[in-house]
Amino acid sequence: MKDKLNIYYDEEGDFLELQVGKPREGYYEEISNGVFERKDRKTNDVIGIAIFNFKKRTKKLEHINISLPFRIQLTSS
Repeated sequence: MKDKLNIYYDEEGDFLELQVGKPREGYYEEISNGVFERKDRKTNDVIGIAIFNFKKRTKKLEHINISLPFRIQLTSS
């Protein structure tokens, strides 16, 4: 199955969300201050990442280290 990486950024709220695959019911679990894993409600698999104050963090050159337990396959057409 080939999943797509969906990227959403809200500039006004300074919120970045990365989600793999089709939208599905899930929940967020905080893994660091302002950094959340999005997990599938049925399987508990990680299906995305959400980061609050994203631009603010990058301006300060803070590192955001997140281990992703899923693989992302990127291909070009």
